Amino acid sequence: MAKLENPVLMATIGAAQGLRGEVRVKSYTADPTALGDYGNLRSEDGRVFEVLEVREAKNVVIVRFRGINDRNAAEALAGLDLFVERENLPDEELDDDEFYYADLEGLEAVGNDGKSYGTVSGVYDFGAGDLLELKGPGRRPALIPFSEAAVLEIDLEGGKILIDPQAAGLIDDPDEDGKAPQFPHKGK
Repeated sequence: MAKLENPVLMATIGAAQGLRGEVRVKSYTADPTALGDYGNLRSEDGRVFEVLEVREAKNVVIVRFRGINDRNAAEALAGLDLFVERENLPDEELDDDEFYYADLEGLEAVGNDGKSYGTVSGVYDFGAGDLLELKGPGRRPALIPFSEAAVLEIDLEGGKILIDPQAAGLIDDPDEDGKAPQFPHKGK
């Protein structure tokens, strides 16, 4: 199976559900039950998964895939990320101010001071809010908050995002005398 050229993460498979091959799935689609509406899902190793049935559960959906017919086969899928090709996602349903996170990858992060801070190489959510990873030549990767304070503007057509480097935590916040603030600490 050919590798996806522009993969978009759609879901992550969790634990097996029951004895007939169903699995619990964390869906990243706006409507979790629409997981199969974008075509067959693929894993990074090239396997193809056709969704036969989807039903809602508490925080996940329960999915039955073609060819996964027992608990052992379902258990073997735990932790597997499932993707679709970016071109399978509908653009016409998006409003002017909406986008897919995958569209942010590759955009240049430019500060409101005109300086380049790297390129968006990933979008992550570790539970406390979305983060953008910036990578650039000669600098270590940096994570910045994907918030209105840090990301001022997204220009998909121009290939860049405008950021406030101070709000993003990329530069220090000097006080009036030009020095970084000193925070009191307790000594012995």
